[in-house]
Amino acid sequence: MKVSEILTQDKVTLSFEVFPPKKIDDYSKVEAAAKKIASLHPDFMSITYGAGGGTSQYTVDLARDLYQKYGTQVIAHLTCVSSTREHVLDMIQKCKDAGIENIMALRGDIPKDGRIAHDYQYASQLIQDIKAQGDFCIGGACYPEGHIECEHKKEDILHLKEKVDAGCDFLTTQMFFDNNIFYNFLYRIREAGIQVPVLAGIMPITNKKQLARSVQMSGTQVPERFKAIIDHFGDDPKAMEQAGIVYASEQIIDLIANGIRHIHVYSMNKPDVAARIQANLSEMIK
Repeated sequence: MKVSEILTQDKVTLSFEVFPPKKIDDYSKVEAAAKKIASLHPDFMSITYGAGGGTSQYTVDLARDLYQKYGTQVIAHLTCVSSTREHVLDMIQKCKDAGIENIMALRGDIPKDGRIAHDYQYASQLIQDIKAQGDFCIGGACYPEGHIECEHKKEDILHLKEKVDAGCDFLTTQMFFDNNIFYNFLYRIREAGIQVPVLAGIMPITNKKQLARSVQMSGTQVPERFKAIIDHFGDDPKAMEQAGIVYASEQIIDLIANGIRHIHVYSMNKPDVAARIQANLSEMIK
């Protein structure tokens, strides 16, 4: 089933994201974690992509295994900034051969060494190529606080509109820790004519170092309330894990109460975190 079909159903959806291994020796461990998350029966799972193509095959392999072995609906990520068009078309064909109908089309982060392939500048170009290769459902990324490389939010929304116009069927947000930022963003993009479904991306922060890395990469604002949680519980791993799961669960509860129907959890290959969040929502998502 295509994710776009799942998102039209009359219910709140909950999905989880996992990432593939960096080397083949770790594949069985990652697959076992992904299988445990799949056993929670999320509406679908997304599998991230190794930038530059070095681990890209593991994305397709993991997505295929989740779909064919465990019956989980999947969306495979595909990035383009470090890939030639030839490589991108090869990955699209591999998805097609594996029976994968959903692709998350991303530009991807600029590598630390600055090496890019120059065949693609924008995710909208990747979306056009995916559309030309078959009847895929295509997702795209969006940034409630603006893309870290884009100085003006209005310009960022214009680029987002280009992605949707190119054929993007739904959007998933970068993580955010203040729901008001998301609500304001949703209002602005609807005013700009972007009407596709938007999944709210929630990152459960379960340790202090994880927050520092996340903020550095995304520029996400951290509310004072959450800073206080980090300050008080950050040096106690078990307490911080519990507090992070509760904070993420409360975010999701508020989103659902305010009419947001699609929640995507960045579960970081942690089945226990995914399960505890789902348990906290058991009477709200059925």
